[in-house]
Amino acid sequence: MKVLTLAELQQLPATVGLLTAARALGLGRTKAYELAKKGEFPCRIIRVGVAYLVPTAELLKLLGVDLPASNRHA
Repeated sequence: MKVLTLAELQQLPATVGLLTAARALGLGRTKAYELAKKGEFPCRIIRVGVAYLVPTAELLKLLGVDLPASNRHA
């Protein structure tokens, strides 16, 4: 998987799918799902049915990226 750039990260919506978060963290698909199922993904995940969502602000904080005020979501 291609790693996301800073510009791409800053344009993300309030939540992203597990695979988008995995790309940002440099994780492969299999490893991301393995960690999510064990509750060991590097940042908080939200499970909705069979889908895993990751709060973008928490992902960016983990990566040490600060969102501009205009891109922050409550």
